[in-house]
Amino acid sequence: MDNIQVKDKSFSLFISAEEIDQAVSEVAAHIAQDLRGKNPLFIVVLNGAYMFAADLIRKFDFDCEISFVRLSSYAGMETTSKVREVIGLYENLTDREVVVIEDIIDTGISMAFFLDKIRETNVKSVRLGTLLFKPDAFRKNYHIDYVGIKIPNEFIVGYGLDYDGLGRNYPDIYKIVE
Repeated sequence: MDNIQVKDKSFSLFISAEEIDQAVSEVAAHIAQDLRGKNPLFIVVLNGAYMFAADLIRKFDFDCEISFVRLSSYAGMETTSKVREVIGLYENLTDREVVVIEDIIDTGISMAFFLDKIRETNVKSVRLGTLLFKPDAFRKNYHIDYVGIKIPNEFIVGYGLDYDGLGRNYPDIYKIVE
């Protein structure tokens, strides 16, 4: 589909499912190169990163574990700049190789909060992977180890990303039509 309607907003095709799959494959190859044989723990940030994480993890042919957290900082199309941990992390991270999987990093506020929390544990290492990165919106100062696609500061839906809870189900990614 070239265009979709989600609630009161129109969106046009921005990144195809094929382009997404290529980016996921490239991220998976980099992670595998770094962590094969180390039984990493992947911590997936819900709700948005579930599609990316599922496709990513299926590309590995080595042992790994997966866990989930849920952070919230958005209301509608805007960030509130306040992060809430809706579903927390319960795994013991002592001496673990951890990879946090996020769908998109824009301002970086939520991830800065979560990375600080992880670094307070006795984790062996923590890496960060994201399918999408908005460098023009990024307001924090931390390293992102694995980036699938850099994009402009557009509001997008699809492939796990939503507008007020809707639009996550599309296999492609769409940008808002102003």
